[in-house]
Amino acid sequence: MRQHHISRRGLLATAPALLIAAGCAQAARAQEIVVYKTPWCGCCKAWVTHMTQAGFSPVVKEMQDLAPVREQYGIPFALSSCHTGVIGGYVIEGHVPAEDVARLLKTRPKALGLTVPGMPIGSPGMEQASGVTEPVDTLLLLDRSGRTQVFARHN
Repeated sequence: MRQHHISRRGLLATAPALLIAAGCAQAARAQEIVVYKTPWCGCCKAWVTHMTQAGFSPVVKEMQDLAPVREQYGIPFALSSCHTGVIGGYVIEGHVPAEDVARLLKTRPKALGLTVPGMPIGSPGMEQASGVTEPVDTLLLLDRSGRTQVFARHN
């Protein structure tokens, strides 16, 4: 049986690369998302918790009026919800599931971002104790004119 011997010098030489790799993996798991929300919205807080549990790192910015944020990122009123996130050059409007955000960041389509208009029951942050849900479509917001296409269907 042949034994492998790793020298202390060899181990020390690879340590920085291992630390960098571990740091990159941690950064990928905890990608920062800036979330604009009103101070009084409980479902927004629940969505932030959903994103944290999925491995994202939310930075919450509370505002009295989100209309200027939505205007800045090109979200038409008809496609709006109660909070707006910004991550990786994309806007995330409303109760978008974390899995859809991860897929968006992986596939990088040419679009403004994702939206789940309104506040659908059962969507992340809008869960009900009774377990009642309604079908939810996550829409890919293609441009500032409000063109969309279905990105994912849930329930």
